[in-house]
Amino acid sequence: MQYTHLGRSGLKVSRLCLGTMNFGPQTDEATAHSIMDSALDSGINFFDTANVYGGTGHRGWTEEIIGRWFAKGGERRERTVLATKLYGTMTDRPNESKLSALNIRRALDASLKRLQTDYIDIYQFHHIDRDTPWDEIWQAIEVGVQQGKILYSGSSNFAGWHIAQAQEAARRRNYTGLVSEQSIYNLFRRELELEVIPAAQQYGLGLIPWSPLQGGLLGGVLKKEEQGVRRTEGRALETLKKHEDQIRLYEDFADELGHAPGDVALAWLLHQPAVTAPIVGPRTQEQLDAAIRALDVSLNEDALKRLDDIFPGHRPAPEDYAW
Repeated sequence: MQYTHLGRSGLKVSRLCLGTMNFGPQTDEATAHSIMDSALDSGINFFDTANVYGGTGHRGWTEEIIGRWFAKGGERRERTVLATKLYGTMTDRPNESKLSALNIRRALDASLKRLQTDYIDIYQFHHIDRDTPWDEIWQAIEVGVQQGKILYSGSSNFAGWHIAQAQEAARRRNYTGLVSEQSIYNLFRRELELEVIPAAQQYGLGLIPWSPLQGGLLGGVLKKEEQGVRRTEGRALETLKKHEDQIRLYEDFADELGHAPGDVALAWLLHQPAVTAPIVGPRTQEQLDAAIRALDVSLNEDALKRLDDIFPGHRPAPEDYAW
């Protein structure tokens, strides 16, 4: 396994992050525990979750599953860099969502209880809260740090100017601020290259991309359809039809490289300078094994250029659209 620092922090994390959103709704607890054990055994020490994971009928379910896994012992907690998130609505009560000081305090304690741990390594804001001032947010986080309940803070789904706003507010308080940003980034979705990635690099945040295979569209979807292994439906089918020629070019190029399309998509992310660790969210052990293979895929400059030709990206703003 390869390791790197998370942004400018001294924290070392694996180059793949285990996403747990499927644990509970799509992956039963026994299988989830087995996947987490396998991830640790393979060297993946970076796990991501959120307080809302588990579905509308059982928010917190995923954290509970992880907590019972930690409770098995065997230094599972000590070997894991744990990231969770808050923002989403947990109940219909008015103060159990977003980033008020009250919700930060309550959500943090609730996550700690579900996770059966006394601290969170990276406590992430799942979305920007436009109604709460940053001084209130950072003051609440600082209290959590002083209490030993939080070590680092991260953001998720922030715009570039949100990152700048958060970091400048933290600087005024002589506080570290954010060490990571988690957002959608893959060969298909490269909007982050306009402003989020430049902001993350300027302020020293590690980028943690979610949906690295764009919901499976970069995972060999056409070949799976032809083999009857997969049937695409809904919005994914609409996107597939719209971009079928592009995806076919991509899958053919992956064949030329001698790698599975999903491996190439993950490897491409690992070659991007801002990326710390893509989030892989396996539902099965086989999907975890496939993700780990990507660590052995090396893409030279010609291959990276070919991928840029198939999936054009962006230059940083404003050069991308103005002289």
